[in-house]
Amino acid sequence: MTRRNCREMKVGELAPLGQWERPGEFFRLRLEGDGFAQWAPGQFVMLRPLSWGPEILWGRPFSIAGADAGGVSVFFQVVGRGTSRLAQLSSGEGVTVWGPLGNGFALEPGTPTLMLAGGVGIAPFQGYAAAHPKPADLELFFAHRLPLACYPYAELAARTRAEEMCEEKPGDLERIIARLRERIAAMAGKGLVLACGPTPFLRTVREAALESGTRAQVSLENRMACGVGACLGCVSKDGQGHHVQVCTRGPVFWAGDVQI
Repeated sequence: MTRRNCREMKVGELAPLGQWERPGEFFRLRLEGDGFAQWAPGQFVMLRPLSWGPEILWGRPFSIAGADAGGVSVFFQVVGRGTSRLAQLSSGEGVTVWGPLGNGFALEPGTPTLMLAGGVGIAPFQGYAAAHPKPADLELFFAHRLPLACYPYAELAARTRAEEMCEEKPGDLERIIARLRERIAAMAGKGLVLACGPTPFLRTVREAALESGTRAQVSLENRMACGVGACLGCVSKDGQGHHVQVCTRGPVFWAGDVQI
């Protein structure tokens, strides 16, 4: 990784999204500084605040929700020690950022494209919809468990056609899976499917895409430590059973090229 891929940026904005039992568990973080002149929706960054000491050695990976020459934005949920500390950052604090990393989603103007997002997996589609030259070609299907206001769904729904389903009670998961399969099969032979979300969600997408012959890409959410292929902590198997680093060979793969 070249030095230009690693930079120090400053916290410009840290804003909570939604209010529920634990207010402020979802955040939008904007970092300002020497941003990215070029990046592909679906790529990610590793973040490590300068205030972190040896108690948190590794940075944390986040999908790029938006980026420009002046900064980068991410969307995250507080789920552990690292994200809890990120949620306590103050305006102006320094953060080491390395990226953009990995491969992004295919962007095919003129091709009907279905974006499938599960939970926080909605993040990269913010950047994808903003970068797409023909938003009318895009559709979003969003599956979630927590209140809709916790996610940047409204922003995407304002840009393109969108459908959401919430898993709240017994039977909802089966209905979501059935709808996923229906939407994927409807794209067979005429469009492109892109997916990001938790592993069970992606496994369903991959299986449905291969069964129906639908062109599909999946963005894996494997745990990462270094982000540059050195630590081997994010390894998965490709379609031939060979081990591959998700951070450098992915995180976006064609459905037939990775095992989930």
